[in-house]
Amino acid sequence: MSRKTLFDSVQVGDYTLKNRVVLAPLTRGRAGETRVANDLMAEYYFQRASAGLMITEATVISRQGIGWIGSPGIYNHDQVQGWKKVTEKVKPTGTPLFLQLWHCGRASHPDFHGGEPPVSASNVRLNGDEIHTPFGKKPYETPRALTTDEVSAVVADYRQAAANAKKAGFSGVEIHGANGYLINQFLDSKTNLRTDEYGGSVENRFRFLEQVTTAVLESWEPGKVGIRLSPNGVFNDMGSPDFRETFLYVARELSRFDLAYLHIMDGLGFGFHEQGEPMTLEEFKAVYPGIIMGNCGYTKEDAQERISRASADLAAFGRPFISNPDLVERLKNDWPLAPSEDMTYWYTPGAKGYTDYPPYTD
Repeated sequence: MSRKTLFDSVQVGDYTLKNRVVLAPLTRGRAGETRVANDLMAEYYFQRASAGLMITEATVISRQGIGWIGSPGIYNHDQVQGWKKVTEKVKPTGTPLFLQLWHCGRASHPDFHGGEPPVSASNVRLNGDEIHTPFGKKPYETPRALTTDEVSAVVADYRQAAANAKKAGFSGVEIHGANGYLINQFLDSKTNLRTDEYGGSVENRFRFLEQVTTAVLESWEPGKVGIRLSPNGVFNDMGSPDFRETFLYVARELSRFDLAYLHIMDGLGFGFHEQGEPMTLEEFKAVYPGIIMGNCGYTKEDAQERISRASADLAAFGRPFISNPDLVERLKNDWPLAPSEDMTYWYTPGAKGYTDYPPYTD
């Protein structure tokens, strides 16, 4: 049997991808105060459509979910219409474009919410660097725990956001359950101190994600839905002692849904917590029979090694895609990569540092 490569086609859910290179979700802050996607964003995704699959930047499902300046939304009519500009621009390329559904939870600030605290699984404050708010950098504040009834309302917000994504013309959606945002806050025992049906046991802590997934599947076929997890991550002050038990359980349970893929943050770029040996993609392969996408700080060699040993079926690239819109061609031809270390214009308005990176030329 010939060795699989990054550049081989692969069946992922309902789609045959032209290669195994994925544009990872990358928050870029170009949607402005209205959080409406625009022509500049359409050009950005169009430039990167040589990827086998593209996942949009994290997109908030509701006003309550906001926690980042200039990030897009998918909770009102104007936002749906804005995203249509993007999907219509990308559609002729043949590359599937999935919308990532996001709720920041405690990784937010009262400045985003009219002075009211952000919400979370429990009132556990994020210990970390200051957050950029509309009124400048400020310390994180203690969130308010969602009531049981409010959790059901958030599930309904995911349901509506998923339906809106379909109206906007996306190929599918990815549920963001990683990197210390709301779903991750429910999964981790460090941030979930609840005593109702959403807290305590791993079965209860999984319940929110299970209900969100079920709600999303009311609008989307399973083969057009992915889920992202970060079992080893410390980003946004995460990391629980029972992480291995938690995430193996989550992966087993998610296998029941026959989803397009499970997107695993491999840990390299966000660091590991100190609660034990980091989880590997092989551990997930042992309990999750479907497609696995690996991600986090990969070089071409890192990604190819995971594809070759079949611990991952897809490899997602983030930062290299910022400064290399033609990343697939550069990787395939061993062309040098433009550096992506300069963060000056990563989150600023306008084309500079966003759509002005040229393709490779000799």
